[in-house]
Amino acid sequence: MGTNDLPLVPMQGHATSFFGPTLERYSSFQVHGSDDVRHIQSLENGILFLTKTNLKYMSRGGLIIFDYLMDESEDMHSLLLTDPSTLLVGGLQNHVIEIDLNTVQETQKYTVEVPGVTIMRQSNRFFFCGHTSGKVSVRDPRTFTVEHELDAYSGSLSDFDVHGNLLAACGFSSRRAGLACDRFLKVYDLRVMRAITPLQVHVDPAFLRFVPTYTSRLAIVSQTGQGQFCEPTGLANPADIFHVTTVGQLLMTFDVSGTKQALAFGDSEGCVHLWADSPEATFNAFSRETDFALPCIVDSLPHLDWGQDLVPLSLIPVPLTSETLLSDWPAANSVPAPRRAPPVDPEILRTMKKVGFIGYAPNPRTKLRNQIPYRLKEMDNEFDSFSQVPESPIGREEEPHLYMVAKKYRKVTIKYSKLGLEDFDFKHYNKTLFAGLEPHIPNAYCNCMIQVLYFLEPVRCLVQNHLCQKEFCLGCELGFLFHMLDLSRGDPCQGSNFLRAFRTIPEASALGLILADSDEATGKVNLGRLIQSWNRFILTQLHQETQEQEGPQAYRGAGGSSFASAGESVIGQLFSCEMENCSMCRCGKETVRVSSTLLFTLSYPDSTEKPIKDYEFVQILKRSICLEQSTQAWCENCEKYQPTVQTRNIRCLPDVLVINCEVNSSKEADFWKVQAEFAFQKALMKRGGLEVPKGKDLALGDWKELGSAEPGQPYPSMEELKNVWIPHAIRMRLTKNKELDVCNWSESDEPSASDDPDSVHVYDLMATVVHILDSRTGGSLVGHIKVGETYHQRKEGVTHQQWYLFNDFLIEPVDKWEAVQFDMSWKVPAVLYYARRNLNAKYNLTIKNPIEASVLLAEASLARKQRKCHATFIPLMLSEMPQAGDLVGLDAEFVTLNEEEAELRSDGTKSTIKPSQMSVARITCVRGQGPNEGVPFIDDYISTQEQVVDYLTQYSGIKPGDLDAKISSKHLTTLKSTYLKLRFLIDVGVKFVGHGLQKDFRVINLMVPKDQVIDTVYLFHIPRKRMISLRFLAWYFLDLKIQAETHDSIEDARTALQLYRKYLALSQGSAEPDEVRKVLKGLYEKGRKMDWKVPEPDGPGSPKHAAVYPPVLAL
Repeated sequence: MGTNDLPLVPMQGHATSFFGPTLERYSSFQVHGSDDVRHIQSLENGILFLTKTNLKYMSRGGLIIFDYLMDESEDMHSLLLTDPSTLLVGGLQNHVIEIDLNTVQETQKYTVEVPGVTIMRQSNRFFFCGHTSGKVSVRDPRTFTVEHELDAYSGSLSDFDVHGNLLAACGFSSRRAGLACDRFLKVYDLRVMRAITPLQVHVDPAFLRFVPTYTSRLAIVSQTGQGQFCEPTGLANPADIFHVTTVGQLLMTFDVSGTKQALAFGDSEGCVHLWADSPEATFNAFSRETDFALPCIVDSLPHLDWGQDLVPLSLIPVPLTSETLLSDWPAANSVPAPRRAPPVDPEILRTMKKVGFIGYAPNPRTKLRNQIPYRLKEMDNEFDSFSQVPESPIGREEEPHLYMVAKKYRKVTIKYSKLGLEDFDFKHYNKTLFAGLEPHIPNAYCNCMIQVLYFLEPVRCLVQNHLCQKEFCLGCELGFLFHMLDLSRGDPCQGSNFLRAFRTIPEASALGLILADSDEATGKVNLGRLIQSWNRFILTQLHQETQEQEGPQAYRGAGGSSFASAGESVIGQLFSCEMENCSMCRCGKETVRVSSTLLFTLSYPDSTEKPIKDYEFVQILKRSICLEQSTQAWCENCEKYQPTVQTRNIRCLPDVLVINCEVNSSKEADFWKVQAEFAFQKALMKRGGLEVPKGKDLALGDWKELGSAEPGQPYPSMEELKNVWIPHAIRMRLTKNKELDVCNWSESDEPSASDDPDSVHVYDLMATVVHILDSRTGGSLVGHIKVGETYHQRKEGVTHQQWYLFNDFLIEPVDKWEAVQFDMSWKVPAVLYYARRNLNAKYNLTIKNPIEASVLLAEASLARKQRKCHATFIPLMLSEMPQAGDLVGLDAEFVTLNEEEAELRSDGTKSTIKPSQMSVARITCVRGQGPNEGVPFIDDYISTQEQVVDYLTQYSGIKPGDLDAKISSKHLTTLKSTYLKLRFLIDVGVKFVGHGLQKDFRVINLMVPKDQVIDTVYLFHIPRKRMISLRFLAWYFLDLKIQAETHDSIEDARTALQLYRKYLALSQGSAEPDEVRKVLKGLYEKGRKMDWKVPEPDGPGSPKHAAVYPPVLAL
């Protein structure tokens, strides 16, 4: 029983109902504020709405009858009304809940198999549950136990329906390129629980329903709007095809009325299409009369014809008034507003070189030829909406039953609130003590490779011992970043300074390694190919930077490297491999030359082989190292280009074997997939001594009963061995004839006593970097890394090895087999690292801090116009060098490089997609004790070559030109120089006093131990209440007027020191234990009365003092 209205729920959680076949709007109301409605069920007195986490029963007018929240459920998808008072609710979890609608209580919980239930149907005899795995389970209505299981599709299930003794299903089948829509409908006879002849249809089926009027007809509909009627036991007739006009939109849902007289289709635009067999079609067989709202009795305004182009605005009546209208602006207050010029492309500003007052830059090819349209940024976003990846993360919500990428491998994003990062729970993504890396910085795609280099112990120690005078040295910046990763206890770090230096390297730009923000966001770049190029570049760059001889050019105070003598490179010792290249002309002339390489690229067999042959990974590796190819080359003997056979042979083995997989097309992906299938078949035969029959699929339990490979050692399950081709260990040996021999190596293999240690190496897989294919987010790069014993000993105090997944700031332990599983449909290998066994024993792993006290001594300014009379600080003397526990006042000012990117949601709330990118512009340190307390010893303005969007002069005091070495009058220096000063202070053990230091250290890219930070914003703070500004604290406690016109970092650092002294006096000078809390309560009461504003000068309660320290020159 029900009314004759049609409810419709768009994706935003808003419900609208329509009356009768004319689709007259009946009611419209909001079901949920944020979650989508997954399923609706019409009852006699109302409608049931199922969202992700709750079940809501509402009247047809929108009044809530009850709202049932399911705390234990995570992702509900479907519901089934078994009788008028009992409801089954299921979703993507391992249970189905039974709810009594009379008491609104959970009465039973039935256990189901993972990944849960997405579709439920019933017949007179059974309940039917559809799973994302492509199976349909047939269950007993009384006990809910599985009676039968129908394996319908190998990929995923799209829809199914039951009528009488027939069950019809449509879905997806697995193909090489991924999931594909199967045009064969699976039809089952429920009397014998067997499949009958599949029904081939002429459309891509996404939805199906039985329409039993005279026969058991099936209505099959595709998402593009094509549909077909057919008999489940007969042949499909092309004449029965129909088409729903969707104007380019996709159909998202389809259903049949209870009377079978009407079909309803819902599309992605939010429109409903109603098909009926007659103009007077009814939806319910015994519908009762519908209650309508009272008619509007207010007289309507006169009709206004909007079809005319020249309708005057004066036709719209407005209230009469005798006063002047707000729109009547006098001419003196009116200012002409010319059309704003479009901003210059940031890529042009970044690559521009200036000669005099004229700038030159290469064409970024972002505009149409001979056309420069005037388009605002908002219009650009509209024009880019055709991209495969949604511009907004809000539009990237996945459909769980069609999502192939495992959740931990998906691209992670930081969700910003009005508090920024303070309330974001990074511990939810990382429960280890290792540090992740934040992804929102430009060109942070290399985070996984940075982690791989960090967990190579010799590389970690090398770069932390390296220090040079070069401003943008990747070796130095990598050492600073690794030092932060060492200090972190699970908190994520930023690679902003390293990536800043990386963006300035001309070779990186020439190789196309510097990405624009739009390329990263929309997934237009092949990340797998990009990270392999980055891998080659970083090894070459570190090799060049670390092999430069230490001498007068080295940074002042930097000690020599403990790894190798001058002129040598530890990177070369680790990765370099000497190769002999031989070219043989057909005239017999042979040319031999010797070269070295830091990595190898896999070379695959000719793709014309059909079918693809079985190869071991070590065979492909050997042919890639000892490469032989024919090419045209110049022959000195023939004096012309001749066909030449070029062969390459290895002369020594590296300590770390780096392999670029070069899987850049479908041919290489198919090769990996076929080889993994061959390897899987071999594992089956090795495990059970049996050959698997072709055409027969065994269940997972059958695999586990075949036995184990070795007594006492459990063999990995067959599920773990799927998609595995590469071994965890290999052995490489150079024979006496200098020929290379490569073979797999297992844990039970023992090295021969006759093997020469220099010519025989056993390599263990140390890391794999994979490209995650995800069209919704543009893809990402993750790494599997085998973390060694030394890292666990330092971080956790335990001695063991473990594989971890590193996905930016998500870190999770994984099984070693998962690290080598590559499902080529979404997980593509990019880079492999094999490390020689007992590698650390060969190298000196002692880290000697190269930063010495001399970095704090006086240094020259980069500014050409700086004068001594402009000095704002006095450098430390040798007798003033800080010691552990000394106080140092610190403050920093920043400028903006990129503006914040945010979206305004439909409910009016603001969602931050990408925060503004800040850069440090000024750093000030003042003495915290002694006769010169409060006198600055560091006041550095940081020179920057990047384009500044906003100097934030009101809050930072930085003006245009202050950071330009040509015109600045400030003490200008490099970020690296000031960074070294702060690093020395941190390493010595001084305590920093300041206001809001957490943000300062974050932007400067420093990791400071918590016991060395004294932050006045937390000293004068009551939990769960607002933070108080430095200006208000200075007025309340010190009676000081600061930040009157703009901010000054010297003034702020001195004030923070005074506030800390005041706090010590309050906490140590009072006998009452709650004295500080009483003072803080009074502070908050005063703040609320004053609205947290400092009184203006000459007003009541205004501060009496403006400065307490003399200028520097007076000292």
